[in-house]
Amino acid sequence: MELQKIPNGHHYTDLSPEKIILEDGCVHLHMQIVAKKTRPVETRCSCFLQFEGKTTFGMSVFNLSNAIMGSGILGLAYGMSNTGIILFVILLTFIAILSGYSIHLLLKSAGVVGIRAYEQLGFRAFGSPGKVVAACIIAMHNIGAMSSYLFIVKYELPLVIQAFLGLTRNTGEWYLNGNYLIMVVSVSVILPLALMRQLGTSPTHLPSHFLFTFTVIYKKFVIPCPFEDVTNTTGGPLGAMLDLMNASVGHHGGHLVDASNDTCEPKLVTINPQTAYTIPILAFAFVCHPEVLPIYTELRKPTKKRMQTIANISIGAMYIMYLLTAVFGYLTFYSRVESELLHTYSRVDPLDTLILCVRLAVLVAVTLTVPVVLFPIRRAVVQLLFPDKPFHWARHCGIAVCLLFIVNLLVIFVPNIRDIFGLIGATSAPSLIFILPGIFYIRIVPEEQEPMKSRNKIQAAAFAALGFVFMVMSLSFIIADWITGESRSGGGH
Repeated sequence: MELQKIPNGHHYTDLSPEKIILEDGCVHLHMQIVAKKTRPVETRCSCFLQFEGKTTFGMSVFNLSNAIMGSGILGLAYGMSNTGIILFVILLTFIAILSGYSIHLLLKSAGVVGIRAYEQLGFRAFGSPGKVVAACIIAMHNIGAMSSYLFIVKYELPLVIQAFLGLTRNTGEWYLNGNYLIMVVSVSVILPLALMRQLGTSPTHLPSHFLFTFTVIYKKFVIPCPFEDVTNTTGGPLGAMLDLMNASVGHHGGHLVDASNDTCEPKLVTINPQTAYTIPILAFAFVCHPEVLPIYTELRKPTKKRMQTIANISIGAMYIMYLLTAVFGYLTFYSRVESELLHTYSRVDPLDTLILCVRLAVLVAVTLTVPVVLFPIRRAVVQLLFPDKPFHWARHCGIAVCLLFIVNLLVIFVPNIRDIFGLIGATSAPSLIFILPGIFYIRIVPEEQEPMKSRNKIQAAAFAALGFVFMVMSLSFIIADWITGESRSGGGH
């Protein structure tokens, strides 16, 4: 037992800790110091490794907002085009509220046992299998995030090079091929950073995504509807005939559709085969739950209520950004919006300076984020496969190379970023948001505090069941869509 030092400088080893659960859910140790005579009782909080962080309230809001913000924002307008404005707003609000409730369950569970890591909650709830499952789900989600970031590089970097060369269309050279470019970026930029033993502060997505949102709003009032698709404009007599054909048909998701259906009238509610991707895209966009407890740990004056307020503000801010981006992106392109919104603007003006600046900002942010996301995946692999091994450079580098190789293969051979959004949003996202927080709460909160038939535990069970139903339904519709092959949407190919 660790020696405890009291103010007069003497040490006493006869300590009798008792766990006391206070109203805020935090575990406190009631230390009664016994010597020749009874000493005053000292009560201190042992939550989160018994120390108080130094991060301010505002910086914690910024950090959690940055954890929420990711590549999912680029797919929201596509989601709205396949649900309609009203249905999309309902779904977006629904996912945002449930994300806040999920964080409430995590904070309550963590407060009971004084744990600051998502995986450790799994261990506390189900032992080693729970820790392994939680670590694998987090790793799967991070691999999906890495893939989505490299998809953005695959889509946008050729357009940046094309703009710098003054080209209005891709001429087919290797340096305009996205598959080659992601390999070049992976080897020259991402791999050297991933091979470092430690990284400094992670890059923030917020500035680039604020710029992106502002640009989407601004372009809504600049781009006419219907717009002239410059990627379909061809010179000569044959080009005139093709342009005439393109004038009578529109493009939605890489397929030709009747122009009579491709109007500039917004749809309030619509259902089609691609609607199945909307909820997974929204769930993917709101996942931040593995980062909640570390941010809680670093918070100055940490309390559950204070951290929940931070979560609510962060989710609310991202909700507004997501809604603005989706609405104005959809009202710019309507049914012709692609699964990666930023790429759609290349069909209007490939040399647009403002869009070029946004592309550069987004590319820098996502490229520098890939090695940051790779680090926790590698750490999970080491803990699962080499738990008792000391650090070794060969293992450290080998895992990084293998992970990057796997992600590059995914990005090269998976047809569309929408498939990444859909698959990860239908598997790891509902697990991290719905299923695991619900069952952690049921298992960790003692029955003496909340019986199994209490309202809170019944709600947690229903919450986990909702996540399971959402996962099964979304996967079923997405797999059915893959099998039928009806919706191989464009967006960067």
